[in-house]
Amino acid sequence: MKQTPPKHHPLIGVVTVAILLAMIPTDKAVADSTAKTTSSESGSTESLEGALKKLKLPGVHINLKEHCVDVDGEICLDEGPLELLACTKNSKEHESIIAVGAMPRHIHTALLLMGSTPGNPAMQKPLSKQNGTWVHVPPRGAPVDVFIVFKNKQGIVVERPVCDLIKAYSGKKKLRTKQKDSQFPTNTFLFAGSFLRNHGNGARKYLADMSGHVISIATFGDELLCLPRVYSHSTNSLEWQIDATHLPEVGTKVKLRLRPKVAPAPDADKVNEKQ
Repeated sequence: MKQTPPKHHPLIGVVTVAILLAMIPTDKAVADSTAKTTSSESGSTESLEGALKKLKLPGVHINLKEHCVDVDGEICLDEGPLELLACTKNSKEHESIIAVGAMPRHIHTALLLMGSTPGNPAMQKPLSKQNGTWVHVPPRGAPVDVFIVFKNKQGIVVERPVCDLIKAYSGKKKLRTKQKDSQFPTNTFLFAGSFLRNHGNGARKYLADMSGHVISIATFGDELLCLPRVYSHSTNSLEWQIDATHLPEVGTKVKLRLRPKVAPAPDADKVNEKQ
């Protein structure tokens, strides 16, 4: 299931920005880095790796060789219906598979540095202030493939797509018989990017940091990563549950591997040949 990592890293040109991200307020870090992630300059992987080591993103590891972001976590649930694939610790472990210790804003920053572009979670926007009408805005964002990495009972490191851990919820009243044991259809989520919200006179708050919604299955409207369609999070409408067939035991340390689908930069030598 692994993808071939691109030969070039699109964010080599934002090394300076990367170093500053750990030193400035969250709202400015997210906003400024989002604006600059489209820039690109020549440079070496070694210099980029050196710069990334200066960042302070606890629990988040930017893996240039695998072209992915690894997030430290642990299995927190092995049965029952799901609202989330991953949440922050001490938030919604009773309805998530994986609990991570990292702050969602730090995961957001790491994805930006890998060249991924955020969009928005599903939401409603006012269409007219006069008559109070609203319009539904679908979720959007760059695609990110999500995997779980852990050691099996033989001590071998295993990487599995997260769709192996989820199946249709058998407790759903209107579930069709043929769907009863159907597997989750995808391991690709959208980099929705949550939201920043004013918080009194202080710095704006990153909403996913407050809610704990890292990767959602049901729709909340403030998640970091989400599915491309809307799923209700009301108790009677949940559509997915844990499939424990390939799931490590509760408490097992795992890595949540986020692999952005970013097109590789064109080979500089080939570009020069054409000119």
